[in-house]
Amino acid sequence: MGLFKKKKQPERAPEPEKRSPLDEMDPSIRPGGVFMVQLLMKEKCEMPSIQRIAEVLERYIGRVEAAEPQEKSAKAMDGLALFAAMDHIAKFSNGQGPVQVSIMPCDTFHPETIDEMKRSQMWDCLEDRDRILSECRYCVFANDMLAGALDPLERADFDMDYLEALVELFPTCEAVYSLNTGKLILADTVRNREFTGLDRFIHYIVNARFFNISGTSDSVVDTLGMSLLYIEDMQYHFHGMDPNWVVRHAYSIASYCLENCRPIKDGDTVDGVADNGDLDQSIQWRCRYEDALVQPERPVLDVHMGQYAAGGR
Repeated sequence: MGLFKKKKQPERAPEPEKRSPLDEMDPSIRPGGVFMVQLLMKEKCEMPSIQRIAEVLERYIGRVEAAEPQEKSAKAMDGLALFAAMDHIAKFSNGQGPVQVSIMPCDTFHPETIDEMKRSQMWDCLEDRDRILSECRYCVFANDMLAGALDPLERADFDMDYLEALVELFPTCEAVYSLNTGKLILADTVRNREFTGLDRFIHYIVNARFFNISGTSDSVVDTLGMSLLYIEDMQYHFHGMDPNWVVRHAYSIASYCLENCRPIKDGDTVDGVADNGDLDQSIQWRCRYEDALVQPERPVLDVHMGQYAAGGR
């Protein structure tokens, strides 16, 4: 038997769990995340019948089947309309299944939860913004599920077909608010089909934002929403150019990236904007993938605007 007790070794502190950058990302802009909108209205409305919802959905997104909520969540999901879109199949490594869409019963809208930064970026509805946010006291929440597993082109069309069905189902809807991007548009913009095909996703959901950099003459234009389709948002850090021209360029490049399945590689160039605001092939702006300058944190495709570029790059 030894004369001395063996000294107890201090326990090693457990190593911190490694977190993916996705864990730190705002879930509303997580790549392939859930598409979420609120349909805003002045008066509380009734939920259409399941038969009526199915009828309208089938004209827009193909065959649907009403789905029953699981027993455990049935009470919490009381009144929810849940449908499987049988013509749109999400495929995973361990199986596959139809994409689903859900519609919540009409409830109270809380505009006070929309902060000043988001309100300041509602450019597509600026003249009507204050009226809509004050007069619309009710909303219908709608979303998709599993659609992140679809091909980006299919998903962009699917979600916009779904949105067109929603504004038909709720004729008193005044405006559509995207919870993913903070974009606010008039419901009649969707009803009147002012955009078609893939351009609907770019102009109804993707939000081009504009910021002045305090204490400088520099500005930033960026987009929110492309990450739902696994495509980086656009970013421009610049001075000396009409920001409306830059916004138009951002939407154009976003549309090009969507239609052509993310074709721009790090270091590639795109046509720039001339002094009259038109695209000019003789002007080439270089693109690089970087971290966003403005929240939320996310990777972006930064477009270096040549003589108009800011930031000493």
